[in-house]
Amino acid sequence: MNNENTVSVLNDLLNITNDRIEGFSKVEDKVWDTHSSLKADYDQMVAQSQTMKNDLIQLINGKGGEADNTTSTAGAIHRAWIDVKNSFVADKDESTLENVVFGERAAIDAYQDALDSGDLCPESTRLVSDQLHHLKSSYAKFENLEERN
Repeated sequence: MNNENTVSVLNDLLNITNDRIEGFSKVEDKVWDTHSSLKADYDQMVAQSQTMKNDLIQLINGKGGEADNTTSTAGAIHRAWIDVKNSFVADKDESTLENVVFGERAAIDAYQDALDSGDLCPESTRLVSDQLHHLKSSYAKFENLEERN
């Protein structure tokens, strides 16, 4: 197993995790008046993202790599699009929560791609699998927003 490939994949996941954290900061206090029941789940997602970030950095460093503790270009473009879109929509609460769902789905896909790549060592595979489980769990809590209204 090539440590360089493993570190590269883990850094991609770190960028995605940082994208999630940045995206979550855009949700802060925007939807809780109408969706107060989701606040605890949201707070758990934010805390879990910080833990995921720290675990990825620790593993990257342990593999002799240097953590790329930035966000991705795609994530930055998506956040800019959210800002533009939200300036035109009437129901900003629903739009904001739909963006959370979209971001979680994208993160799940990226994590699954990382597992499928074959570039992860067993230790990395265990961590990424565990983090994917958390992503799927948080996604499940938000995916049926339309049914809640």
